[in-house]
Amino acid sequence: MNKVILMGRLTRDPEVRYTQTNNTLVASFSLAVNRRFVAQGQERQADFFNIVAWSKLGEFCSKYFKKGQQVGIIGRLQTRTWDDDQGTKHYVTEVVAEEAYFADSKRDADSTFDNNFGSIPATSTGSDFEVTPSDDLPF
Repeated sequence: MNKVILMGRLTRDPEVRYTQTNNTLVASFSLAVNRRFVAQGQERQADFFNIVAWSKLGEFCSKYFKKGQQVGIIGRLQTRTWDDDQGTKHYVTEVVAEEAYFADSKRDADSTFDNNFGSIPATSTGSDFEVTPSDDLPF
């Protein structure tokens, strides 16, 4: 089984390219994932993973993911090799994204996200229904 689940922060905005053969969109970015434990007296360390997202998922990542944003990625590990112009063989291991999620606890201020989400709404004047702390609720 080849399954990778990562949560981390983008180290740069996704970079978009298109394949030469069939013009398929591919987005690539790097994800910094904090290590679970911190050695006493040391700073938390992170591992950096190269992520590749194809087609519609790549389009989504390039449109909505930005540097510094925390995201969740589910995918698979893949290695590939190629020879450069000088004949040197190169190896790379990357995560091919199959699913991508927002994982930030809050959005940027310019977002339409309601920063009060999950909090008790303030009562408005003229409301027909109002609960006060002294009310007995049937649940």
